[in-house]
Amino acid sequence: MHTDTTLLRGAGLPVTDLTAVLGEEPGPLLFATVSGAHLYGFPSKDSDVDLRGVHVLPAEDLVGLRTPEETRSRMWDHDGVEMDLVTHDLRKFVRLMLKPNGYVLEQLLSPLVVRTTALHAELVGLAPAVMTRNHAHHYRGFAGTQWRLFERTGELKPLLYTFRALLTGIHLMRTGTVVAHLPTLLDEVAAAPASLPALIEAKADAEHGAADPADRAAAARGVEALHAVLDEAQAASALSEAPTGLDALHDLVVRARLGEPVPS
Repeated sequence: MHTDTTLLRGAGLPVTDLTAVLGEEPGPLLFATVSGAHLYGFPSKDSDVDLRGVHVLPAEDLVGLRTPEETRSRMWDHDGVEMDLVTHDLRKFVRLMLKPNGYVLEQLLSPLVVRTTALHAELVGLAPAVMTRNHAHHYRGFAGTQWRLFERTGELKPLLYTFRALLTGIHLMRTGTVVAHLPTLLDEVAAAPASLPALIEAKADAEHGAADPADRAAAARGVEALHAVLDEAQAASALSEAPTGLDALHDLVVRARLGEPVPS
């Protein structure tokens, strides 16, 4: 089991606190990673810490009469920092993977690893088999939701989430890889607006800081342009129309549930 302390510290995360918290979970965790603003590369000094992962329910929880705890969630305050931990049972998580759901792929492939296992590594290896052209719909929809939130609030956070989602979708369509880190995407996607580094710097001072009203028109033009680029990238993408990893993922879930070893 390995914690990537270098990357976690580089993202400004409390390594010791995160690993200790996972030890309080009621059952085995297949993996736990950091998502949210820390993963996206624009945390504020008052950002909360979003932990996401997968637990494995015992077989008897799924075949008995009681409703299984497929999703576990808890929030708490640690020295003034809000912590948020959400985990899904492996079967539920894999079912989400088989849908065009970029969010779960970002959790699975996050480089900010708090806990990992051999099964996590195997699941990561199967991720390309579920990436499809239809994942563009996820990023298009998420960007739309965040843009509407920005229009209501004027905050930098939903504006950056909008740009991040569109750029992640474009990069996925073009390369078949998931990159959720906005500063990295600025270097890899030529269509990224030149104003984004300044917006990232401004958000670092406050989680709910407001965008400059004078920038709204330019932001709207940038978002509209990226939607067009995403449309083009989806149309030209070499990704398949449907996931191809169902059989391998089914086998992984069965082996994990029955406690069988990972094949070498």
